[in-house]
Amino acid sequence: MGFQSPAALLLRLLLLQGVLRLVWGDLAFIPPFIRMSGPAVSASLVGDTEGVTVSLTVLQDEAGILPVPTCGMLSNETEDWSVTVTPGAKVLEVTVRWKRGLDWCSSNETDSFSESPCILQTLLVSASRNSPCLAHLLIQVEIYANSSLTHNASENVTVIPNQVYQPLGPCPCNLTAGACDVRCCCDQECSSNLTELFRLSCFTGVFGGDVSPPFDQLCSAGTTTHSVPDWFPFLCVQSPLANTPFLGYFYHGAVSPKQESSFEVYVDTDAKDFADFGYKQGDPIMTVKKAYFTIPQMSLTGQCMQNAPVAFLHNFDVKCVTDLEVYQERDGIINAKIKNVALGGTVTPKVIYEEATDLDKFITNRETPLNNRSAPRIVNVEEHYIFKWNNNTISDINVRIIRAEINAHQKGIMTQRFVVKFLSYNSGNEEELSGNPGYQLGKPVRALNTNRMNNVTTLYLWQSAGRGLCTSATFKPILFGEDVLSGCLLEVGINENCTQLRENAVERLDSLIQATHVAMRGNSDYTDLSDGWLEIIRVDAPDPGADPLAGSLNGICLDVPARLSIRILISDAGAVEGITQQEILGLETRFSSVNWQYQCGLTCEHKADLLPISASVQFIKIPAQLPRPLTRFQINYTEYDCNRNEVCWPQLLYPWTQYYQGEPHSQCVAKGLLLLLFLTLAMFLSNPWTRICKAYS
Repeated sequence: MGFQSPAALLLRLLLLQGVLRLVWGDLAFIPPFIRMSGPAVSASLVGDTEGVTVSLTVLQDEAGILPVPTCGMLSNETEDWSVTVTPGAKVLEVTVRWKRGLDWCSSNETDSFSESPCILQTLLVSASRNSPCLAHLLIQVEIYANSSLTHNASENVTVIPNQVYQPLGPCPCNLTAGACDVRCCCDQECSSNLTELFRLSCFTGVFGGDVSPPFDQLCSAGTTTHSVPDWFPFLCVQSPLANTPFLGYFYHGAVSPKQESSFEVYVDTDAKDFADFGYKQGDPIMTVKKAYFTIPQMSLTGQCMQNAPVAFLHNFDVKCVTDLEVYQERDGIINAKIKNVALGGTVTPKVIYEEATDLDKFITNRETPLNNRSAPRIVNVEEHYIFKWNNNTISDINVRIIRAEINAHQKGIMTQRFVVKFLSYNSGNEEELSGNPGYQLGKPVRALNTNRMNNVTTLYLWQSAGRGLCTSATFKPILFGEDVLSGCLLEVGINENCTQLRENAVERLDSLIQATHVAMRGNSDYTDLSDGWLEIIRVDAPDPGADPLAGSLNGICLDVPARLSIRILISDAGAVEGITQQEILGLETRFSSVNWQYQCGLTCEHKADLLPISASVQFIKIPAQLPRPLTRFQINYTEYDCNRNEVCWPQLLYPWTQYYQGEPHSQCVAKGLLLLLFLTLAMFLSNPWTRICKAYS
């Protein structure tokens, strides 16, 4: 049996010391040992950190023996290393950094890749109070020169090749300039010796450099497997390999640098008037000043476009986050007049104002200004627009604005909400259909609660904000066809009553499904229960009062309902004007329970723990009719199945089939008929045919 190395022995002693100090409540580094491969590492110093001094030293490993750690002559900075301490709540964050930077490694290494480390040292971080050492942190530094961080990209402008003749990115896995990317065999910056290390694990496909794969139906491609006979396909496509959709052969574009960088979204100021002959779905709504009627909307990049035109018959509900320091109120909509030539004039919005009751729902990170004597200002936190339409015109516009009064120098982040709904002119209320007759994707699932007077309702999910607590979570409707998972956090104490916890969890989950029936169709009548209304199937939650270990242990509760599964069965129920109509066949809610236990940190303190509860929605489609049965040929001759084999009869004459999309189908048919004509002429003019004609003559 041999002796252990000094570094391994010192590591074991430090680990044992750290564990014992945590148990005794003394100072300790977490973790006590770190293997460093980058420019900086961090560790936490826990315990009684008052008056503690942190210092750093480089241990000299002479003849394989590490010196005994002492706190006699230590400092917090050396020639190459520095240590910084960031105080926190009962903890100190200790960070050790390499002062020279990783560029120093690349400047000293002649080869782009070296098997030996550039920096190989052992560091000791010590914590002391009045000179005696209280805790140690051992850092084993092993940094290699070949790192993506050691090479800076060139400042030269990248030359974009002509995309007609060569790919824009011939090696997509080459992500780092001036360095070798591991497993990227097409990277020209990798030496042959380095490439041999990962040649068997190279990236495949387009990402690995195969940006112009040959098309399997090309005549020049040939067969790649032995299972395909040489006569298949009988007809092939003759095309050069350079003619590939991965190049820009089919589109001659131009590349020009952008002169200025801005996050503002461009809006066309040259408004095109569509209102003279009536609106169509998607047309922008115009004002009498021949300008777009705009409301802030969300773009595809997640930005809020302040001057986005409102499209006819397009509903939306968006939230925009704005810093109050740069916020500017939009021009008032009271004087806006919507152009409506078909009705012989204009439409003026009818605006009503409401005051916001709770500013914490709209403004976060608020800072109280020093000067509270300045005049207040009014901001709009919610704007709700209801457009009444009749055929291709707008007959009425109702606007409800929720505003708040804040200090003129108020700081914080404000969340604004903008809602636009288009309703038919003869609709008596704001309840809109979710389809006619079937459901439309993205429309709310209609529900009914027969246990109360105002029975119109819908199904909801949580929309958490801030810390994700259930007390501050808002609701969002369940949309048809969208599988969603949402949740929130319940604050639970160590002395929580298990029965009360179960009741609270069930109450939170039941608040999402305050309904007894769900609409089968998107236009089911709320006043007629027989018009396609289905009763919701509920699987009851466990009895909140049933506690097998009641009062036995604090901080442990069994069978707490924490998950609600909502499964909705849907199917296709025909078509209207070629559009498939979908309906709901049934809805089931089911609870799942978990065993909750209070989680302690280093010490069990009297603070609230968090219990996550969640709700999921799953739409399960039931086929309206049985799948088409397989033919006898498909059952017996599976080797000709196109989905499972290389050879399939439908692609025997590939250029004449609908699978070939390289040319218009009419041109393919014309070329095929011309080819057939040439074959017929060749057959008639052949030597055997002339002999037959002479024999009969």
